[in-house]
Amino acid sequence: MAEDLFSSPTPFTPPTTEEDRLAWLGLIRSRRVGVSTFYRLMAEHGDARSALAALPEVARAAGVRDYSPCPPDRAAAEIDAAAAAGARMIALGEAGYPAALATLPDAPPILWAMGDTALLDRPMIAMVGARNASSLGTRMARKLAEGLGEAGFVVVSGLARGIDAAAHHAALDIGTVAVQGGGVDVSYPTENAALCDSIGARGLRLSEQPMGMQPQARHFPRRNRIIAGLARAVVVVEAAARSGSLITARDALDCGREVAAVPGHPMDPRATGCNILIRDGATLVRGTEDVLAALSEPATPPHHHTAPRQTAPTAHKREPREHDGAPLAGGAPQPVRDRPAALREVAALHGQILDRLGPSPVAEDQLIRDLALPAARIGPELVTLELEGRITRQPGGMLSRAD
Repeated sequence: MAEDLFSSPTPFTPPTTEEDRLAWLGLIRSRRVGVSTFYRLMAEHGDARSALAALPEVARAAGVRDYSPCPPDRAAAEIDAAAAAGARMIALGEAGYPAALATLPDAPPILWAMGDTALLDRPMIAMVGARNASSLGTRMARKLAEGLGEAGFVVVSGLARGIDAAAHHAALDIGTVAVQGGGVDVSYPTENAALCDSIGARGLRLSEQPMGMQPQARHFPRRNRIIAGLARAVVVVEAAARSGSLITARDALDCGREVAAVPGHPMDPRATGCNILIRDGATLVRGTEDVLAALSEPATPPHHHTAPRQTAPTAHKREPREHDGAPLAGGAPQPVRDRPAALREVAALHGQILDRLGPSPVAEDQLIRDLALPAARIGPELVTLELEGRITRQPGGMLSRAD
């Protein structure tokens, strides 16, 4: 909107009572009320209860009939669900709301936080990148996250597979924040469920979405903007020419944050986005020192690490796994492992191997460690892929992707 959302002379204050908090939540959860509308209504009416009362008339003036705001019992149920999950509501203007995020004109009115909220008081660096990360990209993400943590920064990312997960894992002991696309009590993707639980217990999970909300595609642009808004800089490690990571980088520029990128091989599609960012002026990152040099005021390393308060583990559904097909006692074959299932399993493993490789050679033992599978399981498939011409074996036990 071209109109200033805060142009009204009527000020509004953060919620100070449980009734105020219920009204804030009810207003932002009401149909057709997004962030911009929330702030406009607050600026016009001064508080959420008055804005809620005015909503039906506002809707009628806009030509919307039979409009009803979010019922109080629905907002109350969300607050109860948050309490059961161990989540805390933080409203804009309250103590504890991230100061960097509060500077954005479209900052989320409320956030649900699960874990160590003291991390919000520390400076943050965002790390984002490809979901189908290569082994080299994963190693770089871990190295950067560890170095930035040692320099005093909290690592913030989006809990996606690939680069996000690698950065979160490396920063668990030094401080990490996961901004989720769904409800803060929802583990997504399911393969990162254990990591999600660990972050809730040892780091911090954040979301502006309702409790229990399954992530939807339309949520992720907002999630990305929150990541950029929290951070002093966004570091991109592997990104295709069209990817959500580049959207986060653009959001960072809009928010006045630094943008940095790790260069990659020009023949690797996963490096195209990063190379474009560097061409367009992003800081080239070879290591932690390059990120710190791009910041005018580096963070001060913490003198000691205080263990965050523990939260109750969040329930999540795990996807069923195919049986590994090991023989039963007496050598009888496992009946559930039919040939089509075995072929699908091999094809999936080939895909994982190829996703980890690119034009730049990777050590075979490093690839095996990254896949977290026995060498005896991976070795024959490497031979198969080599015979098919899909990977190339280099001197010194190095592997690269052939296509």
